[in-house]
Amino acid sequence: MTRYNTDGRTATGRKLFKDKPKKAKDRPRDTPSEVQMGEHGRYQIKSGRLSGEYVARAFPKPPTTARGLIAEARGATEEAAIAALHDVIDARELRRTEDRRIDQGTGSAVPSTEEYVEAIGQVVLSRPQRAMLMALALADDDGLSEMRMASAAGYKSQTTANRAFAAAGLLIASYLSVDATSNGDRSEGEGAAFLGGRGEQQGEEDPGNWILYPELREAVRSSF
Repeated sequence: MTRYNTDGRTATGRKLFKDKPKKAKDRPRDTPSEVQMGEHGRYQIKSGRLSGEYVARAFPKPPTTARGLIAEARGATEEAAIAALHDVIDARELRRTEDRRIDQGTGSAVPSTEEYVEAIGQVVLSRPQRAMLMALALADDDGLSEMRMASAAGYKSQTTANRAFAAAGLLIASYLSVDATSNGDRSEGEGAAFLGGRGEQQGEEDPGNWILYPELREAVRSSF
């Protein structure tokens, strides 16, 4: 009977065992750790360890299709990084609120173009609402009559168009944490004054054209 030499096999087995990949605990710690998910206000927070540092980042909250980094912070621990990010976001919101101007015509606080852009990217506006906002943005300081607004949105009823316009204002105001119901003429529909105001009346039965705030016009043009 032929005898098999087991020396080579044994050596090979030892070599294979010796060269096995390192266990996870032995690997370098500069690889990204598991990402933790959280929320702060209207933002989604993602945190974890990256390249030896704890990092927390804020992004638009789903289900929005908007993308992009809102803010970032780092810390000695993951909890410290998240706390630092919360402070960054809160300070950012405070600065934005203080920087809003008050429109003399409507009495409403008007957000910056940056805020409007973020809100438009987050809220769900209907096709008619988007069509009205774009038509108004292109009309500049002349604005549009109720009839032309309704036509731009594909509505036969001016009342329906006005309601949709006001509803868009409420959506954007709600996202930006602004009370859009306390100012403006309630007969116009709560939320409308957050988007713009009326132009000069051309007659007793003419309430005046709707004119978007310049900040919103710029935001709509860059977003749609």
